Formats: sequence, C-alpha cells, structure tokens
Amino acid sequence: MASTDYKFLGEELTSLSQAGFDMDKIHLKRNAPVATLYEDAVRNEGAVISDTGALINFSGKKTGRSPKDKRIVFEETSKDDVWWGSVNIKMDEHTFEINRERAIDYLNTRDNVYVFDGFAGWDPKYRIKVRVISSRAYHALFMNNMLIRPTEAELETFGEPDFVIYNAGQFPANRFTTGMTSPTSVEINFKRMEMVILGTEYAGEMKKGIFSLMHYIQPVKFGQLSLHSSANEGVEKGDVTLFFGLSGTGKTTLSTDPKRLLIGDDEHVWSDTGVFNIEGGCYAKCINLSKEKEPEIFNAIRFGAILENVVYDPTNRKPDYDDVSITENTRCAYPIEYIEGHKPGGLSKNQPTNLVFLTCDAYGVLPPVSKLTPEQASYHFIAGYTSKTPGTEDGVLEPSPTFSTCYGQPFIVLHPARYAKMLAQKMRETKADCYLVNTGWCSGKYGTGKRCPLKYTRAIIDAIHNGTLAKAEYENFPVFNLSIPKAVPGVPSEILNPYTAWPSQDGLKTEVTKLAGMFNVAFKKYESDVSPEVLAAGPQSV
Repeated sequence: MASTDYKFLGEELTSLSQAGFDMDKIHLKRNAPVATLYEDAVRNEGAVISDTGALINFSGKKTGRSPKDKRIVFEETSKDDVWWGSVNIKMDEHTFEINRERAIDYLNTRDNVYVFDGFAGWDPKYRIKVRVISSRAYHALFMNNMLIRPTEAELETFGEPDFVIYNAGQFPANRFTTGMTSPTSVEINFKRMEMVILGTEYAGEMKKGIFSLMHYIQPVKFGQLSLHSSANEGVEKGDVTLFFGLSGTGKTTLSTDPKRLLIGDDEHVWSDTGVFNIEGGCYAKCINLSKEKEPEIFNAIRFGAILENVVYDPTNRKPDYDDVSITENTRCAYPIEYIEGHKPGGLSKNQPTNLVFLTCDAYGVLPPVSKLTPEQASYHFIAGYTSKTPGTEDGVLEPSPTFSTCYGQPFIVLHPARYAKMLAQKMRETKADCYLVNTGWCSGKYGTGKRCPLKYTRAIIDAIHNGTLAKAEYENFPVFNLSIPKAVPGVPSEILNPYTAWPSQDGLKTEVTKLAGMFNVAFKKYESDVSPEVLAAGPQSV
C-alpha cells in the first residue's frame, strides 16, 4: 500500500476507495500541516516563500473564474429551485458522471493526493462538512485557509462529508463531451452534493463553488438567507451591520473598522438566530496593495498565507503588488485570525441593526446616502447597481453601468426575487434600517465632478452606526424617490443632495433621466417575479 500521511483516517479510506481512488497506489495526505504543504509546493510546484513568509504560487493559464464554464446538474431534487439561464447553465447527469470519472482517474495518477476536511459556516446548527480532494499542495493550503479548520477532536469525529470537491484542475475536460464548450468545466451536482473541477487551477473556483452551494442549501434546506456581504459588530453595543457591494465600492475598506469587530469580509448567512460567516479566512485583492492603504491585509501576508499570481523579485523574494504582468486579479488568502479586530467564532447572536448597500455611481446621480424602505431595499438588492469608470485605452468617454443582481450574480442559484423577498421579510421582523451609500461621484459625473472623499463616507457610516441617521430629518430626491438626510455630522450639507451639489441643474436632470432609464431596462427581466410594491420602488418617469 502507498504511504499515507494522516490523522484519524479510518472510514475515509473506505469512502475514498468506494469513490474510485486506488488506495494501493496514491500517497494520501489528509489535513496536512501547513509546513508540509509549503514543502511540497516548493518542491513540486515551483512555489517560493516570500520575504514575509507567505507562499507565492501560480494558477497557470487561468487567473480568474470561468463563469461561462460553470454548470449546474439538471436533476429532480433541485431543478424546480434553480434559476436556470446564463448564470446557472444546465448539465445532464450522465455528463457529470463522465467528468467526475475523468477527475478521479487523473487524481489516481498523481504522486500526492491531498484531502482537506473542514466546515462551511460558523454556526454549528447550519454548518456543512466539506471535503476537498486535490493534487496540488497550493489548493490544499488555500482551502485550509478559506474553510473553517476543524480541531483535532472535530477531525477525529468528522465522518462522512456533506459535500465533496474533486479538483483535477490540471487536467482538461474533453471538449467533445456533450455540453462542453471548452477544456474548462466547473460543475455542481446538488443531488450527489459534489463538485468537479477540470481545466482550471484557479483556486477561487473552489471558494465560490462552496458559496454557490450555500446559496442553494441555506434557503432551500434550512430556510436561512445566504448573502454576498461583509459584516461587522460594534464593540460596545454588539450591533451588527451588513455591507453589500460589488468590486470597487469599498465593501472591505468600510467594514474594516477599528471601533468594530470584523465578522467576515465576503460571505455570510443571516439566520433566525443572528449572522454567521461562511468562511474561515479572507481572499483579498493585492493589486496596488500597500501597508499605508490596507495595513490589515498587508500585515496578514505572513507564514500560512498564499499569494496567488503575484510577481516577486527573485533576488529577495519581495512581492511587487503593482506588477500586473501576470494578471490584475492578484490575490492573497489567509486565515481570518490574521486580521486584528476580527470576531472570534465567526458569528454574532444579534440580528442586524443596519444594512448598507454600497454603489460607486460614476454618473454622480445617486446621493452620498439615502434611507431605503423594505420595498426599495428589495428593488436595489435585485438591481445590484454600480458603475465602472471609463477606460482610457479604448477612448470610452462614458461611465459603464453594471447590474449584478443580489450584489453577486455569478454565485446565486435561486431566482433573485426569492433572496430579495427573504431580505425584506427579515428587515421587517428585525426592524433593521437599510441605507444606499454612494462612494462614487457626488458633485457632477465622472470627468467633471469629484468622487466623494473617503472621510465623508466614513462619517456617513459612523452616523449609521451611532443612530444619527435613523433619527435624521429627510427630504425627497425625485425620480428615484430616495430619502436624503438634510444633515450628517462631519459631512458638508451641500453635497448630500445632488441638486445642491451639482453646478448645473439641467446637467443633473439629464443624467438622472439617463440612469433611471438604465435601471428600468436592467430590471425588466425581474418585473414579472416581484410584487407591484417592489416594482414601484424603482425610479419613476418624470
């Protein structure tokens, strides 16, 4: 029998054998120590150790997710719940079995097979036992960081997993197999509770695969609301705030607050007993990272962390976070306990007091802050709006609108209206307040106005947390019908209302009409699935 590094490995041998693994040949390493994974990655995968002790490794050709290659198996237990279409593309069960067999056959040829058993979800009542099987030490270490790490006692009694990932990303899918459009295939089977990865070594596929699982199983099986959000908790009052927002809106920056404890930076469940983090770690962007701009993340890059696709100086192993020659999507994965000020245990037993929807509006239309009704919260949650600034290389002069439903469209499994309905219901039950915060332009559009200074946005968040905005006097912003506070401590009153911030009233009205039209066009696909009240909560024609 091949040598095996393991602790508490009994029935797992049987279950892996039954799955098709040749236990007489493979060298199996289950929940291997971090130092062992470092050694294997350096020896076998071309990894290096950075000057701060983090492991630098590379994902090969794929340096980001492959959403066009994501598939959900069409089967009787989940087919009526899944939101089928361009986000969740159908795969038949037979093709899944072919790809699963292909992945296991490949893993059986590897010198080392890594198994990591961990948990998704900090609340024991709703947590999922996850097993990851891979052929790269880098992938095992990544999931050691991103899943919740079991204690020795929990590992000894782990038993059979609830969900299994077969990561054979070094080996391509057969593109001539029915339904395959490329050598890459990332597929989930909710009946078998399994995920198969072929043709991509990008580690983020595993993280987001588990997030997709939780987006299905938490609402459908447990009746709890899964969310693409960060969360923090007040040190003194224990009040919880959820932050939603797409890339570039400030979700990570604003939820990392020295006066509050970070529950998590990306994936949470709003349960009937509070809020809990799904993950055991953080997966932060590294582009242009510096100690001055993001000290918490910068200081977390030490032994045990992984730098993914980051260029380094070969003479001193110092990472160059400004170098994007491999990809702009450089990343670092590290355990959440590497962040000072995190909340131990990854959960709060308090219901959220505030929800913050972050948007970077480059059109300068949306106010720096506005208070939303539950119906407006549902509308904007489904819309998931932000905008990207123009790219100079192709001469584009206009901002580019982005609508990503539920502030995380690539990862949702059910129809967006189901998540939005649950969100509105929980808001009513808990009397949580919801605010739309524009971290983009506030005195004109991109190119003519200015971006809202971070110090003002932080003052707005402080006013949300200390209750000032809940008691503020509000006025109406027409067309979007948003409630704007007349005053916020630390913020000039003239920038709170676009009609006083903009130098040209006619220019603002033009942009308001344009953006309202974009919202209405983007929301048409959801109109038949929401209530009249939610539909009426969107922008109305003048």
